[in-house]
Amino acid sequence: MSIFEPAARASGRRQPMRLAILGASGSIGTQALDVCRAHPDEIEVVGISVNRSCKKAVEIACKHKVAQVIVSDESRRDDPALDELPRGCMLSFGHEALVELASSDEVDCVLNAVVGIAGIGAGFAALKAGKVIAYANKESIVVGGDLLMPLAKPGQLIPVDSEHSAIFQCLAGERLASVHALWLTCSGGPFFGMDRVALSKVTAAQALRHPTWNMGPKISIDSATLMNKGFEVLEAHQLFEVDIDRVRVLVHRESRVHSMVEFSDGVVKAQLGPSDMRTPIQYALSYPRRWGCPQERVDYRSKPGRSEERRVGKECRS
Repeated sequence: MSIFEPAARASGRRQPMRLAILGASGSIGTQALDVCRAHPDEIEVVGISVNRSCKKAVEIACKHKVAQVIVSDESRRDDPALDELPRGCMLSFGHEALVELASSDEVDCVLNAVVGIAGIGAGFAALKAGKVIAYANKESIVVGGDLLMPLAKPGQLIPVDSEHSAIFQCLAGERLASVHALWLTCSGGPFFGMDRVALSKVTAAQALRHPTWNMGPKISIDSATLMNKGFEVLEAHQLFEVDIDRVRVLVHRESRVHSMVEFSDGVVKAQLGPSDMRTPIQYALSYPRRWGCPQERVDYRSKPGRSEERRVGKECRS
């Protein structure tokens, strides 16, 4: 089943939308909370989950007046930090509680930012319950896409990964049958251009310093090894019903073009923007509307990046 609607709805979502953030203490969850704070009339955070970061959960619950907190790691039941939760805040533990939150009648939209396969149960439950789901848990799409994607109705699942959000936006209003190829852009990571000798000496600290994105530790390491791009190819294949041989990767060091779609007539549509995850997060939460820019705008009249400089230089010499 296609995740695209025949035409974008004028609105259709409850206002304020009741949001549950799964993985609220991670990089995506933290940046999602930034978006929520910027749009208090649009979003109400009603529930959050963390794996074991109890102190962070308490901070979020107090700041956002969250009604329900889930701690997935049941060994944290006696963490003294949880005593500081606001009065009336419901506290639960374990995977089943996560699934119950994702399918709760008190939730309109679920942001699934759980890391790894642990997010598949909550994603499945949210889709079955008819929730709008902003999906940042690529691993569950990679390993369980055949299970999850048939449940997704048009307009129900909005991808959060920057590349897949870009493709989603490029494909809006288009026919999937007209797609020739999907182009996922790739910065190349912190070790781009290194030879084998240099690579043999790199450290984990270097791998964690992504050149263009601010991300969590797991995805930063996966990006440094390019394992993440392999996951993204598989994710694109599942999300957009495009044969895996037509999902292609292009190194683009500046991370300004977030991905592209090439159509059967040779036309290419690209989505550009800042290297800031708040943009695709906000798009997933605001869809089908667009809210104000969540970060500093890119001035495309300023000095071009390295890729553009190389292209212009080559054209001038020819």
